[in-house]
Amino acid sequence: MSVPLDLDQLQSFCAIADCGSFTEAARRVNKTQSAVSMQIKRLEERLGHALLSRDGRSVSLTQHGEALYSRARKMLKINAEVMDLFDDQEMAGAIRFGVPDDYAVRLLPVILSSFQKTHPRIIIDVRCAASEELLAGMKQGRYDLICFTQGTNREYGELFRTEKVFWVAAQGGQALHMDPLPIAGGQACCWKDNAIEVLDRLGRDYRVAYTSSNALAIASAVLTDLAIGFLPESALQPGMLAIAEDKNLPRLRDAEIALLRASHAYGGIYDALARHIITSMGNLETADPLPIAAE
Repeated sequence: MSVPLDLDQLQSFCAIADCGSFTEAARRVNKTQSAVSMQIKRLEERLGHALLSRDGRSVSLTQHGEALYSRARKMLKINAEVMDLFDDQEMAGAIRFGVPDDYAVRLLPVILSSFQKTHPRIIIDVRCAASEELLAGMKQGRYDLICFTQGTNREYGELFRTEKVFWVAAQGGQALHMDPLPIAGGQACCWKDNAIEVLDRLGRDYRVAYTSSNALAIASAVLTDLAIGFLPESALQPGMLAIAEDKNLPRLRDAEIALLRASHAYGGIYDALARHIITSMGNLETADPLPIAAE
């Protein structure tokens, strides 16, 4: 009978895979770098294959490491679930949570306030940023959980909501009818990339009139008729005209919203918040429908 793998070794392996650094991984698992190196050596000896490729200071997964990573994550998740099954203490602790600021105005206060009412001893440190920044922050160890929009990285995210992305303009505004078409979007934004792609394909003349990493600033540019933008259905705001598709504005790709965890963020307080977000946003229906232009 084969000896089971060591979960502590798998935790260190996943931490290295997450951040690409032995030094940072050692900090995350609260061990010395030499102890983590020894763990990986023993894990590689146990499996008979190199799991990590070292090139100077950077560390990446080998083919065998890639095969192990997702399975190691599952094992850590199951272990956390078993521990929770026998833990009758009230959940308490702190969670570093990142979310795209497109959702911060309409959704975040409602979702998190309801969670705090049912879990008063869990403290949530929330940071709003663009999805690309959140993914980079996760790699750097700044978050335990993030929500992000797919199109940037779908490899390990847990997809839980898909919704239409609308072209948005100020109700009664003129920006929608200008030539070239003024558009507003984020600096690194998969929706802006998709909008430019479909406008190029249509041969529609446009100019990027307003660029910001702040979703509120983009929304303000739209609402004050400086430009048109693009938002998922649940992030639409009063005063906006939403256009799914017409002869001058082709349909955009749907928004795919996913949850990504750090490799340690399973069980307990992390599962509680993850379940709440997935349930709240996954079942969300847009309240107070906004004007939708005829297609």
